[in-house]
Amino acid sequence: MRKEVFRMERVTYRENGILMLEDFSLNIWEGEIMGLIPVNSYGLNSFIDLLAGNPPLEDGYIYYREKITNSWKSAKRGNNRITIIRDRTSLVGGMTVADNIFVLRPGFRKSIIQPAVLESQLEPFLKEIGIRLSARAYVDKLTSFERIVVELLKGIVAGHKLILLSEMSTLISGNELRKLYGIIRHYAAQGYSFIYIGSHFEDILQLCDRAALMSNGHIEKVLQPREMETENLRSLFREYDKMVRGYLEHKKEKKNTGKYICEVYSEIEEMAEPLQFRVRQGECLVIQSLDNHIYRAMLQLLLDEDTDYYWRMLLDGKHAKIQRNRKIAVIQEQCTKTMIFPEMNYVDNLCFNLDKRIRNVWITSRIRRSVRQEYGTILGKEVFAAPVEELTEKQKYQMIYTRILLQKPEVVFCIQPFKGADLSHRMYIWELLEQLLEKGIAVVILAVNLADTLSLADRLICIDKDKPQKEYDQREFTSIPILAPWLHLYRELPRDGREN
Repeated sequence: MRKEVFRMERVTYRENGILMLEDFSLNIWEGEIMGLIPVNSYGLNSFIDLLAGNPPLEDGYIYYREKITNSWKSAKRGNNRITIIRDRTSLVGGMTVADNIFVLRPGFRKSIIQPAVLESQLEPFLKEIGIRLSARAYVDKLTSFERIVVELLKGIVAGHKLILLSEMSTLISGNELRKLYGIIRHYAAQGYSFIYIGSHFEDILQLCDRAALMSNGHIEKVLQPREMETENLRSLFREYDKMVRGYLEHKKEKKNTGKYICEVYSEIEEMAEPLQFRVRQGECLVIQSLDNHIYRAMLQLLLDEDTDYYWRMLLDGKHAKIQRNRKIAVIQEQCTKTMIFPEMNYVDNLCFNLDKRIRNVWITSRIRRSVRQEYGTILGKEVFAAPVEELTEKQKYQMIYTRILLQKPEVVFCIQPFKGADLSHRMYIWELLEQLLEKGIAVVILAVNLADTLSLADRLICIDKDKPQKEYDQREFTSIPILAPWLHLYRELPRDGREN
């Protein structure tokens, strides 16, 4: 008889008096890979917190390995033996892979640590899943993929029968994602269970046995194995699908004849040949890095003027630097956390880049008052009085992208713009990026995984370690050798007239 590993039964949970989960029910079987698709992020962190620990419930029951661990009556003390893998590492820095997996696990009793012994103990686990990794490597030096594998192995060695992985496609490349799927399936076949949180049904379909749709702190629907089909999952995203489809239909009717305004040449050690690209006015170019080292190098090029790599940029035919250049803007990864200045008020946050355009913007308040009056009807007058940390996520995105529009750059570099965003916010980010393109601004998106970027792209450049870069124009997207979000729209659209 199949065993049930985890169950949440009619759980209602509040944090500081705020309702986060309501009548939440979900069960997971032994050896099952359960997909979880959050329509919005409300209650998602609370769900993960309830997996890891046992805070008091208002109502309902939680079972793990067929034993009750939490209920409205009482809760088990301490944390549950469940592994949580997210964008933030749980490994202890300054220690080796073997130390994190073996020495730090509960029950380790040896007072003398023998690295050679730990290495020999780890080797069978790595060999079993086909991963080459030194047990003596310090975890601070690991790539994102290696870090995820180590955290997963740490859970396996500790005997955790349930492992949650959240938004892996935003952290690692497509090639690494396929390797991770293989590792997950391998351990699922051995009886370990997994919860895989993903925002794209393509990821869920490739990996999961069932899928649950979560919205506003509630499980709306659970798709059974017989229902795990593309059309069933695609119907859940019908509004987003319709919006993107309309954009592509409109776009294929007009040819982008804008001039090339930006050209980049860079020599990155890990690449077989120099990275070269140019982009037109109003064009969206996606650069997908399939190698973590190359991705880090490109981040350094965009964010650090003192990079070790050779980098040359021409803007309107003239040499240019990114930093302190009005014509160039960079939208950082998870911008609502990295590009907001809580010590400044809303209007100062909004005008932060204006000093690149307008002299004395910080000396006189007249300009900022003018911005407030002009944009009050667009942004909402209430946001100007609120502390920026108290803005909604949507208002934060709106403020940052409006800041870019005020700057009026010619090219914007976006670093994984959809990372960490739920469905409703992904739709809004998509609309904000479209606004930049409609203004004739060139948009260059740096991505690890394609996610929603393909729905906006005119061209795609894939770069990988020791391989020449591969470029696809929009007509060639259907030949991309991976199952990526939005490819179905390019296959359905007529090819005639689709030009860059």
